[in-house]
Amino acid sequence: MTDYNIYGTSSHTADELVRRAGSLLGLVFTERDSYYRGLYHRADSPDAEIEIQPNPIPGDDGEDDLYVTEHPSVEVLLLTTTSAPNPALRAQLLAIEGVVHLKHQAW
Repeated sequence: MTDYNIYGTSSHTADELVRRAGSLLGLVFTERDSYYRGLYHRADSPDAEIEIQPNPIPGDDGEDDLYVTEHPSVEVLLLTTTSAPNPALRAQLLAIEGVVHLKHQAW
């Protein structure tokens, strides 16, 4: 099973969220560049893959598109992928001021 969650904030920039989440979780995020997603940050732990990125991503037409269209006011996203639900990780991330849970999927 894979458990996928999206969190968001408009209180922090991506870089600020990287610092806060990295410090809280004891993880080191590395910056990556994707043609589809633009600049984003990723950290891997034994239990999870965690990515932080802006919600607006570069569009093919030169205009930004939203990664999570149903939440247009959210500026920065934090995405987690785990092999099973992880309530402890969820609680830690929601303890970051201004971070809210936006979406959950499991498959």
